[in-house]
Amino acid sequence: MRVILERSNLLKSLNHVHRVVERRNTIPILSNVLLNAEGASLEMKATDLDLEVTEATAATVEQGGSTTVPAHLLYDIVRKLPEGAEVMLKTDEDGNAMSVISGRSSFRLQCLPQSDFPELSAGSFSHIFRLESAALKGLIDKTQFAISTEETRYYLNGIYFHAIESDGKLKLRSVATDGHRLARAEMDAPAGTEGMPGVIIPRKTVSELQKLVDDPDVAVTTELSDTKIRFTIGSVILTSKLIDGTFPDYQRVIPTGNDKKLVIDRETFARAVDRVSTISSERGRAVKLSISDGQVTLAVNNPDSGSAVEEVAADYSSDPIEIGFNAKYLLDVTAQLSGSETRFMLADAGSPTLIHDTSDENALYVLMPMRV
Repeated sequence: MRVILERSNLLKSLNHVHRVVERRNTIPILSNVLLNAEGASLEMKATDLDLEVTEATAATVEQGGSTTVPAHLLYDIVRKLPEGAEVMLKTDEDGNAMSVISGRSSFRLQCLPQSDFPELSAGSFSHIFRLESAALKGLIDKTQFAISTEETRYYLNGIYFHAIESDGKLKLRSVATDGHRLARAEMDAPAGTEGMPGVIIPRKTVSELQKLVDDPDVAVTTELSDTKIRFTIGSVILTSKLIDGTFPDYQRVIPTGNDKKLVIDRETFARAVDRVSTISSERGRAVKLSISDGQVTLAVNNPDSGSAVEEVAADYSSDPIEIGFNAKYLLDVTAQLSGSETRFMLADAGSPTLIHDTSDENALYVLMPMRV
């Protein structure tokens, strides 16, 4: 193999694929990136056996071929080369090593045979549909913060992605919950989602996907089956196994009878929560909201360090109510909202509270209260 390509092109593609590779691996081949040169492009592929990312970039291929080299090492070398440099990648006759040559710099990396590299993308997909990149980004961004990190409840360690009939329309919906909070986002379902299985996309895949859907003008092709999902975003193909589990019936925890409406300026409220929570203990982080006509009083009491109180004007005319929430969870939710105001629908101090984005009816959040 002998290939010449622009440093910037090589770096961009390596940046997309090398992140999948775990830094510590018991299987040596999984530390490597597969390079395959043919035609006028160099294709790169990396996997951790659950997730695989492939990207092809333009290159001058003087001699085709393929090999595998340490992913993080190659990325670090290319990253440190000067901007605008040309890079040559060429393998030895015996294929045991690959040289990375640029200007006066020359590196030699150990190779492992490409025949050892695992293949993840085999298998057929039952459903295929296209989404605007910005729409997919919205479904992910608005829900990913609520993904559970508790490994014992593995079926909550991802985003539940499914099509559902709502108000006579088919919606594509993303839901994440950790048992303390729930985030739900939806959009009109694109053609091809009819009858698709509900799938749980793992946290690591969600995180990679977030980084890849930055360009709002790119259309994303999504293919899925019961066990795998594949996203094609421009020149990048991301294939992932799905979490094999049943997502709980989240509809049951979304309250329908909450009749106490509180409307408050989003930024003023978030800043007040942030300020008073400075004094809370890391463990509890509870902030008490005392809600009455026209105002909300935020209070935090920490026996070890003191107390804090702040008043915020609000639109509220129901019976007074006192309710406690985890300050971090309140801040996580308000950070997702795009409207200038936040609408809370409350029932009582012990029931889940609904939070709406006043400028986006497709997003919904549920917060469980805390005892204060």
